Amino acid sequence: MVDPLKDRYQDLLDGSYDCVDRIVLNAYFPLGHNPGGFRVGWRRLFGSEDHLDNTHLKRMAGRFSRRLYACAKKRHLPVVRCAPGERKHEIAEEYLTTHAVSPGLFLITVSRAPALVWKIHRSRAGKVKDIERPKSMPYVNHYAFHIWDGEWGHITIKISGHPPFAAQIILNGHEYVACQAKHAGVEFTKGGNCFIHISDAAGLARVADTLSAEPAIGRLTQVCERWIYTCLSLALDSQEQTASGFRYQDSVYQAEYSRNLLFQVGGQMEQVFQALVDRTRAPLDVQRIKTILGRRRRLKTRPHEKRAPQWSIVVEEPVHNLTVFKVHCGYLTLKVYTKGEHVLRTEVVVHNAQELGCCRSLSSFPLIVCRLREILERFHQVLSSVDACFIDEGTLERLPLPAQLGATRVGGIDFNQARMRHVVEAVVALSPSPGGFAASQLAGKVRSLTGQAQSEYGPRRAAYDLKKLCAKRLPRRIESTHRYEATPEGLRALVALWVLHDKVIKPLLAAASQPSIQPQMENPTSIDQRYRALRLDMQGLFQELGLVA
Repeated sequence: MVDPLKDRYQDLLDGSYDCVDRIVLNAYFPLGHNPGGFRVGWRRLFGSEDHLDNTHLKRMAGRFSRRLYACAKKRHLPVVRCAPGERKHEIAEEYLTTHAVSPGLFLITVSRAPALVWKIHRSRAGKVKDIERPKSMPYVNHYAFHIWDGEWGHITIKISGHPPFAAQIILNGHEYVACQAKHAGVEFTKGGNCFIHISDAAGLARVADTLSAEPAIGRLTQVCERWIYTCLSLALDSQEQTASGFRYQDSVYQAEYSRNLLFQVGGQMEQVFQALVDRTRAPLDVQRIKTILGRRRRLKTRPHEKRAPQWSIVVEEPVHNLTVFKVHCGYLTLKVYTKGEHVLRTEVVVHNAQELGCCRSLSSFPLIVCRLREILERFHQVLSSVDACFIDEGTLERLPLPAQLGATRVGGIDFNQARMRHVVEAVVALSPSPGGFAASQLAGKVRSLTGQAQSEYGPRRAAYDLKKLCAKRLPRRIESTHRYEATPEGLRALVALWVLHDKVIKPLLAAASQPSIQPQMENPTSIDQRYRALRLDMQGLFQELGLVA
């Protein structure tokens, strides 16, 4: 798909690359996650259910803990107990900056988190009567094994300390690309989770694209198999794993996909990004614009005593400003921000792969990446349309005229009506939503803008307004659904209407109605200066036309 945002700034770029960033896989033993299967696995392991009770489950958890600490002591591995809110990967990154590590396990962190713990009920005769799944998951110890892998760099395997030993594998696509780029002879400079300078941007892009293809399934399977059963051996040794038939099944839980634009000049990147934020913040109704003020190196650690501020603020000699432009859509997050001095990154994060509406098994990983790429490209289209809005004279003249939508004749669009202006504003705000939006969502957005009750503006009124907009081909209905999405051309026209009304006509009419010119501001921006010049010119024009007494 053509990327209009990238094409718009192509002359300012050295290159670009797409990359799968953070990957989180859930690993689970299928038999252990249902009561009947758990009993089968227990009988395979111990030969009977004589010792299947809550006490023996706790003993298995205790044996796991004792073996882990004994292994760490024997191999001189640090074990760090983490308080709630501490970022385990940041502890590991700090450790890597001060220690030289070889491939293998280099750090273990321990924290508490909710996990499945079966509750065993026995009858008076001593038979297992019921295996109950608790309504709320209890907090148990989780052991995070931080491993340095030759192909993937830093990976983390987090295992629950209680049977059935559910696990998560956390990988970083940029680490994988860095390792593979070294083997391919591509020279680069990496700062944090970003390639700052690249000798061959096209070569790096080819390496990064390997994580989106079918062979990525095999690579992910290999790295999981290579380490997870070694970590599990502290809870179940190899003989116990074989006897119980314990094999993990992997599924995709979270994933991140980014597009990185490499600018030739850092100052131009900052200008482009700040202009993009300023132009799109109001039309897209982005509620969060977060800025970190800090030194040239980004803040790598945050206070471990409390987690109240998710983003830390440092006020001592601010050298580098980082603004993160976020749009939240359910379990999906779209972000635009700068990395280093020359990289503008747009990113899509799925916090639960179930949101994508496709299979979450590891074999579907390329499909999940494809869905994320489509969402990111749609986001780029929206940003480009809002950043460079335009409406031609013909569209402007046709708006008030009646139109035909299928067999239905609908009225025109009167932008002087407050209702239609709010509908247009709501359509623009909902345009980044993956999968489009329904009439009920449009109605809810309009009510949030106007403060109306549902009886005053509900889904039926929203559906009628959408018909009028669709008749002008501004949004369109997604085939075989009851959802809508704004077309790129329609979005540019809708934003142009909004900008002309709210940012040009209203301010000029308001200023022209005041006979005296307001005093100049102390630090006017270029836009403020242009508005002042326009007010002066428009007042003279209105007097010539007789619009001002």
